[in-house]
Amino acid sequence: MKAYVHPAARVLLGLIFVVSGANKIAGFEGTMQYMAEYGMPATGLLLVGAILLEVVGGLSVLLGYGARVGAVVLVLFLIPATLIFHTDFSQQTQVVMFLKNLSIMGGLLLLAVHGPGAYSLRPETSTGS
Repeated sequence: MKAYVHPAARVLLGLIFVVSGANKIAGFEGTMQYMAEYGMPATGLLLVGAILLEVVGGLSVLLGYGARVGAVVLVLFLIPATLIFHTDFSQQTQVVMFLKNLSIMGGLLLLAVHGPGAYSLRPETSTGS
């Protein structure tokens, strides 16, 4: 049973990024408009970058290939994304989105420290306890 926890956790962590990236592709124009509403410059370029980070990083975590690096990259992506898009604490939905992103960052940091575990495309040695 314990051997299945790592792959299940990786799937749960990685899937949100892969789906989010796919949704950004499907709604490219709408996502660019949403980003522009927050004052973001060069929305097309930044959106392509976000899509690449989410899809590649999400697959890295999900499959366990380069998962430590993928996890760190996703944390570094989530920090500004969370601070830009989810800090209107007068809206309950934004509070939940902010806390969700913090929770995801926590899971990604655990993955970065302990590695992908069993059933990964590139198993790495665990560190820490």
